[in-house]
Amino acid sequence: MSRLILFNKPFGVLSQFRDAGERPTLGDYIALPQVYPAGRLDRDSEGLLLLTDDGKLQHQISHPLHKLPKVYWVQVEGLAGDAALHQLRRGIGLKDGPTRPAKVNVIAPPQVWDRQPPIRRRRNLPTSWLQITLSEGRNRQVRRMTAAVGLPALRLIRAAVGNWQLGRLQPGDSRLLTVHLPSPPRPGRSHSRRRRLKSRSRQTLQHPRD
Repeated sequence: MSRLILFNKPFGVLSQFRDAGERPTLGDYIALPQVYPAGRLDRDSEGLLLLTDDGKLQHQISHPLHKLPKVYWVQVEGLAGDAALHQLRRGIGLKDGPTRPAKVNVIAPPQVWDRQPPIRRRRNLPTSWLQITLSEGRNRQVRRMTAAVGLPALRLIRAAVGNWQLGRLQPGDSRLLTVHLPSPPRPGRSHSRRRRLKSRSRQTLQHPRD
């Protein structure tokens, strides 16, 4: 049984427990010992950050091989047209290579907290909200993707990682869960199964059915 913390990381907080520059960190909000972030969230991003005391669970959540979908709500500068949405869904060519296709939809402004400090908005320039689901995690990927199609990100909130959702957690709040990792298969089971299948195959070849 492993401990998993769902934490709503506020804007400006680092996804680590210590900082030599004395900037706000996870240590200012989470008192449980021996828990570590499973993945990261940029300092200027908000929302769901997962922490655990189990190395295997941490690996399953954060390693790119597992491709857990991550859902983001992004407030962008400008109105998202069909051409920009098509590019995001198809994949964007970034300096570190093309992105995988993303699920992208225009959404109504989500019912979330006011950010502190507020975002900077330019007069007479509308903003829109996108929901973007990624199956990979590169450095500042969502911001780079929206900027590449002419929609600079003003605010970014991670709403879900895999099946874990932000829900009603407010900035700085956390929720503790217990997670049961599936037991690994017993050694020898798969081998014995393969042996039985091979034996049946040989019997079928020797005594074919009508």
